[in-house]
Amino acid sequence: MEEQNYQSIVEKVWPILKKKHLYPQIPMPRVREGISPEQDEAEENEGVGLEMKEKQMTINGSFVSQMKDKMSGQQVIEALLDHGITHYTFCPWDFHTHLMLYAEAKKVAGDKELAKQVANYFIDIIADTHCVKKRFTEIPELHRNLTKGTIEEVIAFLYQKIWGVDLGISPSKMTMKGHGEVVRRLARIPYLDRSRWGESIKKFARSLKPLLIAEQKEQGAEGGKGDRHPQGEHDLNHYSNEEIDQGLRDYAKQTMALSEFKDVVEDFSEELKRTGYGMEGGMGRGKGNPIDADILFYMKLAENYSIPLKKLPLDEKGSLHPHSHSPWEIGSPYQDVDIWTSFGKIMPGITQVWTKKEGKGRGKAESSPDCLIAIDSSGSMINPRKSLSYAVLGAACATNAYLQNNSRVAVYNFSDAPMGGKDVLDYTDRREDIYRVLCKYFGGGTALDLEDLMPLIRGKKNLDFFIITDMKITNLETLIGFFGQIQNRVTAVHIGDNPYAARFQKAVEKKKNISIYTVKRKEDIPSIVLGRIRDYFNPTRIKNY
Repeated sequence: MEEQNYQSIVEKVWPILKKKHLYPQIPMPRVREGISPEQDEAEENEGVGLEMKEKQMTINGSFVSQMKDKMSGQQVIEALLDHGITHYTFCPWDFHTHLMLYAEAKKVAGDKELAKQVANYFIDIIADTHCVKKRFTEIPELHRNLTKGTIEEVIAFLYQKIWGVDLGISPSKMTMKGHGEVVRRLARIPYLDRSRWGESIKKFARSLKPLLIAEQKEQGAEGGKGDRHPQGEHDLNHYSNEEIDQGLRDYAKQTMALSEFKDVVEDFSEELKRTGYGMEGGMGRGKGNPIDADILFYMKLAENYSIPLKKLPLDEKGSLHPHSHSPWEIGSPYQDVDIWTSFGKIMPGITQVWTKKEGKGRGKAESSPDCLIAIDSSGSMINPRKSLSYAVLGAACATNAYLQNNSRVAVYNFSDAPMGGKDVLDYTDRREDIYRVLCKYFGGGTALDLEDLMPLIRGKKNLDFFIITDMKITNLETLIGFFGQIQNRVTAVHIGDNPYAARFQKAVEKKKNISIYTVKRKEDIPSIVLGRIRDYFNPTRIKNY
């Protein structure tokens, strides 16, 4: 059983490799025993030596056996594991970096399959070069003995130049094939400079793209399935759902661009569905379910902002409880004497009595209130499915703040509501449902219908009202009158400055339960404090950030 022998080799070299790579938190690799029922012989012979999934590396025993006439099993295993470990410790390091490299490659490659190949080769070159430059490794010996196609020959010749190691590639042969200039351009790229990876992969893609296109045409003519990377493919199987979730969150924050985020997510949509990644915290939707990239963008972007939610003030419960001691005086009630600290004596200067204090607590208002979000989706607002909408981002942050406090959220999305331009979602804690209504865009006129709002407010004493709009509401007086009647905490966020907003501010400036915020930039979003009530002595009633 060669696989068992290979596993024993892994167990022997693993402590040495972990020490060499400064003890990464990676489980011991496994050796795959034969072919799974889903695999056929053709797939095995495609020569993939290493598979990686959620930090678990699996070595293909058949690949090691195929190399045994050229290298020892231990040499092959060490080379593969050096390469695999470096993917986790240096490049791509995390899913966010993987997405960034792919997105930059696609700007040059144009085609998503070409971009994935470019990113794969680029990531491999960085990992191998890092090992060769920083560690003792068998990776050069592995590349010397691998069967090579055109791309592999070019990369091996590149390695000869930047590593200073002979890998058996003839310079004259590469020049004769016209690849010498390509390698000279590739050799000038600073692969180990992390700060320049975005720029470097675009240069890499420009040089490699013609060769990849030529290879695609050749394989298409021959009916081939395409080359596989001997050191393993680089897809979403490398990452756990939690790592994918964090990567999307970081990528949304970095780009702040809906179109770029959407393109990348849609390019990886099939892989995301296969991994079972879900929009609700990364899990829960199951394999095969579609992912709405627009909604996912606002979900991940909003998670980067933490908006504090001020809970309801403490209510006096009225009951008294012992709080501190004071000296006993003649006339003090005997029932308040603390006999333990008074040593059982009733004497001035010795006897102690309890001083009692009225208790405080939340009573019936123990949990945070629910929230009704009204969001303007009229023609004067940005379409959230085409460009970044600060209105939707602000409402998304508000949603997260309440849901994280175990409250429920209702949504009133309005344009010209009396004419049917509206969508109403009753109170729920399902984040995806809430975001779906927030992202709906009508693009018409701007008017509310109080008959829509009253059923959502009636009978709910502990309710916060959050409205986000540009205030260009045709029946603004109706809204002002409505706010003048309710006692609920109101957070009004208006996008930009205009006469309508100034009019609204002046009309409600004496209402202590209304807080008003102006959003002009995305940086203003974290400054919104939901449900905040103005201090009675604070003369400033309007906040601009």
